[in-house]
This record gives sequence, C-alpha cells and structure tokens, in this order.
Amino acid sequence: MKYTFSLLFFFFLCFGYSQKKTLNTQFTAEKIIIDGKFDEGAWLKADVAKDFVMWMPDNGTPEPKNTRTEVRVTYDNEAVYFAATMYDDEPSKILKELSQRDNSGTADRVGIFINGYNDGQQEFSFIVSASGVQEDFLFTESNGEDSSWNAIWESKTQITDFGWTAEIKIPYAALRFSSEKKQTWGINFIRDFRRARTFYSWNLIDNKINSRGNQEGVLNGIENIITPTRLFLIPYSSFYLNSNATQKTKGDLKGGVDIKYGINDAFTLDAILVPDFGQTTFDNVILNLGPFEQQFNENRPFFTEGTELFSKGNLFYSRRIGGSPTINADLNTNESFTTYPAKVNLLNALKISGRTKNGLGIGVLNAVTEKTEATITNDITGATRKALIEPLANYNVMVLDQRFGTNSSVSFVNTNVTRNGNGRDGNVSALLFDLNTKKNTYNLNGDYKYSVVNGFGIDNKKGFSSSINFGETSGKFQYSAGAEYISRDFDKDDMGIQFQSNYHALYSNWNYRLLSPTKTFNMFNVFVNLYSEFDNRSGRIQQGMVNLNINSMTKKNNFFGGGFNTRPIKTYDFYEPRTQNQSRFLEIPEVINAYIYYSSNYNNRFAIEINPSYGIANEKGRIGYGLSISPRYRFSDQFSLNYSIDYSQQVNNLGFVGNNDITNEIFMGRRDRTTYINTIQGKFTINSDMNFNLSLRHYLSYATYNQYYNLQNDGTLMPTSNFTQNSNSNFNAWNLDLSYSWWFAPGSQISILYRNNAALFENEFKRDLGTNIRNVIDKDALNHVFSVSVRYFIDYNSLKK
Repeated sequence: MKYTFSLLFFFFLCFGYSQKKTLNTQFTAEKIIIDGKFDEGAWLKADVAKDFVMWMPDNGTPEPKNTRTEVRVTYDNEAVYFAATMYDDEPSKILKELSQRDNSGTADRVGIFINGYNDGQQEFSFIVSASGVQEDFLFTESNGEDSSWNAIWESKTQITDFGWTAEIKIPYAALRFSSEKKQTWGINFIRDFRRARTFYSWNLIDNKINSRGNQEGVLNGIENIITPTRLFLIPYSSFYLNSNATQKTKGDLKGGVDIKYGINDAFTLDAILVPDFGQTTFDNVILNLGPFEQQFNENRPFFTEGTELFSKGNLFYSRRIGGSPTINADLNTNESFTTYPAKVNLLNALKISGRTKNGLGIGVLNAVTEKTEATITNDITGATRKALIEPLANYNVMVLDQRFGTNSSVSFVNTNVTRNGNGRDGNVSALLFDLNTKKNTYNLNGDYKYSVVNGFGIDNKKGFSSSINFGETSGKFQYSAGAEYISRDFDKDDMGIQFQSNYHALYSNWNYRLLSPTKTFNMFNVFVNLYSEFDNRSGRIQQGMVNLNINSMTKKNNFFGGGFNTRPIKTYDFYEPRTQNQSRFLEIPEVINAYIYYSSNYNNRFAIEINPSYGIANEKGRIGYGLSISPRYRFSDQFSLNYSIDYSQQVNNLGFVGNNDITNEIFMGRRDRTTYINTIQGKFTINSDMNFNLSLRHYLSYATYNQYYNLQNDGTLMPTSNFTQNSNSNFNAWNLDLSYSWWFAPGSQISILYRNNAALFENEFKRDLGTNIRNVIDKDALNHVFSVSVRYFIDYNSLKK
C-alpha cells in the first residue's frame, strides 16, 4: 500500500517546467490617448515583446520578419495599456471585414491573454481585429473559451503603409488579480494572420500539451497601484409594441437597473433589479417526439456572463430560473383555462464571484421567481378562479473551487431550490477533483454527487452519482478511459437538467493528431470512442456505441471530415415506454450511421459547407438520411449573407404514442418523419460600433404513423388495433428578427428590434413545404413585436469627477 501511495504522490508532483518569456513594464504618469498612433513618450520607454512563434498550424516555427509582431505595455492607476504593431509588407491585402462585437469575421486580429494570478488556470482574453471589432472571452482549461463574458475596454486600430496597429486600454475593473503590492501576471499575445490562416504567439504554446493557460509568459513591473472603486450602474429602459390577429396593438414600458460592484480587486457582485430579457435571441424549438425535454441555450446576459464557476459539476441549468411552471393545474367539469403563463417571471438575481490570492474561487448565485397562477373559467356560470402553477421560489448556487499546483483543482458545489409552502424542494451537493501532472501529460478527474428531493411526502427521494476518468493529455496519441454510476433516485432537475438515471457506464477514447503540417494537411486528427451503458436493475445494455471521426484541413485551408458510428448489438431503451413501471423497455435494433462534411476556406468571398449523412438499422425498411448545405457570400467588408438548409428523413422509425392505464398497455407507433430547417443570417455593419442584423428561421417537421403496436414485456412489439388515436403531428415554426444596434459609448447601447414569429401544431396537415410556409406566415398566425431598448453604462468614478 505504501508503495502505491508513493507512486501516486510522485505522479502528481513530478516537475517539468517549460521556459517562459518575461516582459517588464513601467508606470506612466502620462495620459495615454487611445488612437492607434503611439505618439506618447511612454511607448518609447516601454520594453518590447517580440520574436513570436507559430502556434498553428506549424507549431514552433519562428514568425517571418516581413510579418513580425511587436507589443509594448505600460500602466497607471486606472488601467494597463498595450501598443501592438503588426508588420505586413502587403498592407493592401490585410483582411478587415467588419462585424458585430464578439464576431471577428474574416479579419486579421491581435489578442492579449491575461492571468492576474499567474496560476495557469484562467485567462481574461481581449482581441481586436484590423477593422476595430472587439472580442473578449474568459478562458479556462475546463470550459474553454466563454465568449458570453463581456468587459468594458477601449481599442483603436490603424491601417498603415507598414501593416496595422492596435492601441488598447484594459481597465483594472475588467480583470481579476490579488491585492499584492507587487503583481506578477501571466500574459501572452497572439496574432491571427488571417490570409495565411496562421496563428502566432509571443510565448510558445506547445500543441503537444493540452493546456494553454500554463504556457503564458510573465509580466513584471506592476507595483503599488491604487485601483479605482469598481462600482458601475447600468440603468435601462425598454418599450415594446405587441400585436397579433386576436389583440389590438399594445404598448408596454419597462425599466430597471443592473449593478456591478467590485468588493475588492478579486471579487465582484452583479445584481439585476426588475430584469428585462425581451430582446434575447429566440429559441430554436423543435418537434420533440422523444422521452426527454428539449434543452435550450441560455441567451440572457446575466446568466451567461462570468458564470465559469457556476458551471462546475454540470449541476446548473440556468433556464430553470424563470422557466416553465412545475405544477399542472387541474380542470373541473365545464371549466377551461383563460390564462396559463408559459413562463415564470424572474423578480431579481445576484451573483458574487472571485478568487483569493491563494487560489480559492468563491461563487454565489441567487435568484427569486414570483408566484404564478393560471386563471380558470367556468364555461357555464362564467365564474373564475386562480390555480397555483408555481409558488414563490428561491434558487441558489454556491461554489468553492481551490486551485493548486498551477493546473489542478478540488471543488465543492451546492445547488438548492426552495419553493414556498408545500412546493417541491431540491438540493444537490458535489465534490469534484481535477488533477494534472506538472507537465500536463496525464489527467485524473472525477466527482461524487448527492441529491435530496423533498416532495412533502409525494416524491421524497435521495440519490447519488459518481464518475472517474483517467487519460494521457499530451503528444500525438492521447487516450482516456472512465466510468460513471447514477443511482435510481439521483435527481438534479430542480436546478439542473438530467435525462437519465439508474445506470452505469464504461467508456474509452483514443485520439491521434498531427502536430506539424504535412505536404497534404495543415491539420489532421482521428478520434475513436467506445461507450457502453447498462441498466442498474436488470444489467441489460442501454447503449453500446463505437464512433470514428476524422477531421482535416488542407494546405488551401479547406476542411474535410467524416465518420461513422455503429451500435453492433441490440440494446434496450428503458425511457421510451414512459411509464412509472421501470422494468418496461423497448428493444432497439443494431444500427450503423455515416457522414461526411466539406467546408471551404472562409477567406474566400464565397464559401460553402456540405454535410450528407446516412444510417440504416437491422430492421426491414428502417433507414435515415439527411443533407445540410450552407452557402455564404461576403459582398463587401460590411455586408454578408449566410443561408442554410437542413433536410432529414427517418423511415420506419419507432416511438411512443400512448398508453392505457386500465389495461397496462403501452403503445408504440411506426412512423416516417421529415424535417426541413431553413435559416438566413445577414449583417450590414456600418462601423465597429453600429450594425444591422437579420436572423430568419423556418422549421418544419412532420411525422405520419403507418402502424401501431402493443409493447410486450420482453421489449418486442405486437401489432394492435386497440390504439385508434391520430398521432400524426406537424410542427411549423417561423421566427424573424431584424435588429439595429449602436454602441454609442463604452458599455452603452441602443437596440431596435422588429420580431415576428408563429408556431402551429396540427394533427391534420398537408406535407408540402410551400403550403406550410404560407400557413405559418399568414397574418392571422403571426405575432409582431417592435421594441426599443436603451442601456447606459455609468462609472461611479466618472460621477465623482
């Protein structure tokens, strides 16, 4: 035993540091004007970060002299300043497409990656394109690049006769760092030389190692700074006009305020009072015929910005807050619903997050949603009554995340939902670990989670889940293997999203990749995955998949790829029967699927993506196929259009249609399903602060049933005439957003949005695409919304001045 412990101790503490570049900076009392010209004296005295090396594709190759990059740094008590010069002996060929914020488009870029703790585990990333478009994101090794994070910073670019320049001001308010008098920051600079599709970095990012944050250089010299108070107010006002065929045009005025307060240089409080999310992006709703709910992306800024800590353990699904009601209201005889809110209103929310100088990350998120009722009317007497569909509720997430050893961490996470009265309460706690060797060559991670649900006697339960994974994370060839166990009563659905329980799984992955380009490829990798999943009660296999995927990029920067996945054995689906009797299952046949894709170089004005797929099951006539085509054209640096059509067909597919509680029969149906998804994305950008955007989506999916079956106890099917309900379904949805956005000052924005949308569900329908489009855009079906929103960023320090 002691030898095992010694080997593990050596495994996780072995040394192997790579050489890091160091840059020194100096304090300046001179006012730096952000104009891209570098005419202040401070820039003449600043040290230069130079001798960049290629990050991708030819890792480690020195940057050519004719396209070299130089970056200078200085600072004062308000911000850190950067002056970047990107030399280019053919400045007329510099790519500089204009686009909206956080979308670089086809343009050269320069970026600054800053880690105020120099702990190798997260980077605040600031990128500006040659056309002046800003991007920012928070990078962590566990979550990658989180572009939903936004900061307030300034930049200005200039195209010159020797290339282009970028001058950047990053206030301390946009960063997180310790309170030490003498700061030591991790830092790196990157350059995206777009026309050659090459990336360069100041400090080498060795692609043999899957850890970017540990390969920063070091910035010294920031000392004794007196940072300003971080207090920002963002008041907003929004006006909405709503109309449809059943109601007259109605106006609605809303207002509120967001608050951001820096408790210190490391911790920040964010709060929203009287929130307004009326202009968030629409959800891509689908015809969902499966046993699980559809998972939606989070589009509300408060729940997307700076939430890296809260995503640990995968326990937090923010769409639960202000989502659908959790209680079904019952109707008595001769009653009908007059109103039935689809969403619960969010009253307020706050979050506190940050990290101490010793690497302890602390995050707390709290939100309150209002009591929600449906209105029910007696159709004979006209009397009305209220029915509770969601009580007043409090949602809370707490995270403690201790980093150590520059690349490892241990975390504790707790989520809790408390509903007023006898509403269901849910609590989940998790302990997580993520351990890496010093050279980032091996990783061991895992978790243990425990859930408690209080249904006040209706559905009380306690459960747990656990997983462990080990892998090699460096070099050409990488692998990992792991296992997971989820008990029957583990339930994180109150604050998270969970699709399955009561199973255990074993899996392994292998990955081979080129580390340097060849005569044919700039990039090439092969990924193989084996996954098996078993029901805890019976031991029956629920999943048994083998996947192979190939991805490549040619020397002309076109992408090719493909793959196949197969389930070579019969499996058993315990969820499709949709019954409380958890011993029922549906037998699923063997299947094989294959796909290929092609994506041409986006540097070209015209580019296209093509993705055909085909699958066949070991069952007579049961196949599936699809084709996705997405052409795009860049008319100018200001104007572009993207179109996409996705077509898919499932023939002789099987699925649940209903049951009979009296006879304990479960009915399945054999169906043909057709889906069309047409989307158009367009943008016209006036400058880096002002743009128009078009987003249009038409979704049509219909399923027609050919035969109904009675599900047998052994998972097989027997034809039946006992089920006579029409289960044919047609979901026809239309969404159109036309918006204008103007960032008229740092952090301040005017948004004007016109939206029309409609959704139709039918059991009797015509199948042709044209008829369905005409039906869904009919004036009687469409809802129209016109809105204007103004948000103004106020810095407390500017008020003092």
